[in-house]
Amino acid sequence: MAGHDVCDATHPPPRPSDEVPRNSLRRARWAIALVFLVHGTVTGNFATRIPWIQDHVGISTGQLGLALAFPAIGASLVMPLAGRISHRFGARTALRGLLALWTLALILPALSPGLITLCCALLVYGASAGMADVAMNALGVETEERLGRPIMSGLHGMWSLGALLGSAAGTVAAHAGTDARLHLGVAALVLTAIGTAACGGVLDLRSAPDAHPPPRFTWPPKAALVIGAVGFCAVFAEGASLDWSAVYLRDVLHTDAGLAAASTTAFSCTMAAVRLAGDKVVARFGPVRTVRAGGALATAGGLLVVAAQQPAMALAGFAMIGLGIAVVVPLAFAAAGRSGPAPSQAIAGVATITYTSGLIAPSTIGGIAQATSLTASFMLVTVLAAGLIAGARVLRLPGRTAADSSRGTADADGAGRA
Repeated sequence: MAGHDVCDATHPPPRPSDEVPRNSLRRARWAIALVFLVHGTVTGNFATRIPWIQDHVGISTGQLGLALAFPAIGASLVMPLAGRISHRFGARTALRGLLALWTLALILPALSPGLITLCCALLVYGASAGMADVAMNALGVETEERLGRPIMSGLHGMWSLGALLGSAAGTVAAHAGTDARLHLGVAALVLTAIGTAACGGVLDLRSAPDAHPPPRFTWPPKAALVIGAVGFCAVFAEGASLDWSAVYLRDVLHTDAGLAAASTTAFSCTMAAVRLAGDKVVARFGPVRTVRAGGALATAGGLLVVAAQQPAMALAGFAMIGLGIAVVVPLAFAAAGRSGPAPSQAIAGVATITYTSGLIAPSTIGGIAQATSLTASFMLVTVLAAGLIAGARVLRLPGRTAADSSRGTADADGAGRA
């Protein structure tokens, strides 16, 4: 997401951290971390119940893929509004409202009686997700700047941890045969309450009275397009695995609903662990070697999924994909931030590419599956994972040490998907 762009346009330049009491800054850090956790938990809960929603609505794999394109449409239409909402109401109030819209939207897909209503529900779901994502990343960046040390990698690790917790809850609900309307309804109410409370502790930033609203759209520089292509490959694999892993195990390997949902948990688990520890790995091996090794691991995981004859093989494959791609997007933002004279524009460009990739991946997988098979769809994921090996060199940061690269990763990660 274009968190840096929103931040630059919505708020005045960063002020020294001593203008905000240190206790308030520490409280704000943990509050925004909890917001990231809540956002990820919504995603994890939804992903594990996609098979139930498909059966409940009574749609084919291709129709499900079509429906899963609507979150991308919704987000693309309204994401620029998040900056304007923050500009008008202040960052804290805007985040509280947008996060509540996102958490409450969790129940809508399960309530849909048919394909058309499901598409409409997912349109709202995606729109609220995109605006909340922009708002929380903008506040995360502002909090980091006032603290004077990196926190964004940890915040995105919290998002992955939230996705893990949500997928674990969904796995339990699916295994118990719980109606998704009850499961997601309860989850929506609980997460709304937690998110609203957490937003009370974030920084209450407001635009200057004479500040202009942020622009609706800016073209990314050419360098951002090249770097964004690497991020595109990683996020496509993430989106495809998160939304289709449960369906893959159920339809291809004929597992029960509980075990199918566990594939999402395995994927989210490895993503969370690596993102939380990713800075130390990059500091030791550097961004290029880290991404090449990750690309090789994700490619092997994709091949394992495609070749799987037993559920355990597919579960291991999805876990390896998550392990391999976890740190790619933060490193892409780090490279973008140093790719030219307009770092925030470059970061926003890469963010747009990667976020769009994650949203179109599920529908693309569904379309290919309808024309061929889900196995063929994950061959595409495998090919894109292999592209990370070839494209890793564009993330090289000339004249900087691995430790510097790691610090840059944390700084730039704020513009990315949680």
